[in-house]
Amino acid sequence: MFNLLYQKSLSLAAHKSSKIFLAIVSFAESSFFPIPPDVMIVPMVIAKKKDYLKIFLIATLFSTLGGIMGYFIGLYFLDFGMSVVNFYGYEDKVLKLKESLSLGTGFYIWLAALFLAGFTPLPFKVFTITSGMIGFNLFLFCIICLFSRGLRFLIVSYLSFKLGDSVNNFMKSNAGAWFTILGIMIVVIVSAIYFMTK
Repeated sequence: MFNLLYQKSLSLAAHKSSKIFLAIVSFAESSFFPIPPDVMIVPMVIAKKKDYLKIFLIATLFSTLGGIMGYFIGLYFLDFGMSVVNFYGYEDKVLKLKESLSLGTGFYIWLAALFLAGFTPLPFKVFTITSGMIGFNLFLFCIICLFSRGLRFLIVSYLSFKLGDSVNNFMKSNAGAWFTILGIMIVVIVSAIYFMTK
């Protein structure tokens, strides 16, 4: 099933209405769809290099809007939200998070986790839905979504623009590890700056 959806998403990148399909996939991936927009971004940028900024902006905007939908799924449709969370095996983690937040701890941990989920291969929809479940600050949620998703899609678009086909192999093999390392480094640096300036 996953491979079928992957191949279908890949084929949409070559469609004449690929930007519309990219918007749909980006929106859906942030709330329930399993295939990330990167699958479409790379071939789209390679085919239309001059549009790489437009492609990055479409993916970022609609991924953030999809994240907001995920947030409201978690806030108002708890059963459906939990079914998505359970599918990815995060039920225990969500319950522990809710407990830690009710005790007044865990806010900064969730802030970092939400950023990493938007930037790395972690299932972003789990974190958008959970943000709604725990009643995380919606404004801050939107800012983190825009920043994390925007940074990720900008890097993918720019590398595709500069390096062309070689990015495909990188995305399939090493991208997850590098995005995770880079994401953790960003969180550590921002945290260090924050605590040093307090």
